[in-house]
Amino acid sequence: MVTNTLPKALEICPTTTQQWVANGALLVDVRERDEVAEAAYDVPNIMNIPLSEFEERWQEVPRDRDVVMVCRGGGRSLKATYFLMNHGYTRVVNMSKGILRWQEKGFPMKGRIPVEQPANSGCCGFTASAKTSCCDSPNSDGSACC
Repeated sequence: MVTNTLPKALEICPTTTQQWVANGALLVDVRERDEVAEAAYDVPNIMNIPLSEFEERWQEVPRDRDVVMVCRGGGRSLKATYFLMNHGYTRVVNMSKGILRWQEKGFPMKGRIPVEQPANSGCCGFTASAKTSCCDSPNSDGSACC
């Protein structure tokens, strides 16, 4: 029987990511070049390694500093986070909800992603009559932001 010994990836929200960046963490954006040209995170420590190039370029990500993997919605960056963890990285986390939530929070950006939100839906896709939202439960790192 094969068991997976890789720990669960830590995911942090954009608010916590802002704190990590202020403390020197590197953002690694795995979106494709055309996506980054449309809208980008405006932070001092960032590099772009598109997921389509990640298997060839992953060693460019430093092992000796905190790294936050980012993308549009959090899925591609989570894949890249696990890839790095599988290659021995211990100081890597994923930012959940991606640049879409970053933009929604009003954090620094270059450009803007046009977002269409269906009528009567909240930030997490719940209808206006829903009694809960993603903001009601803590993130995997224990923070209460969303």
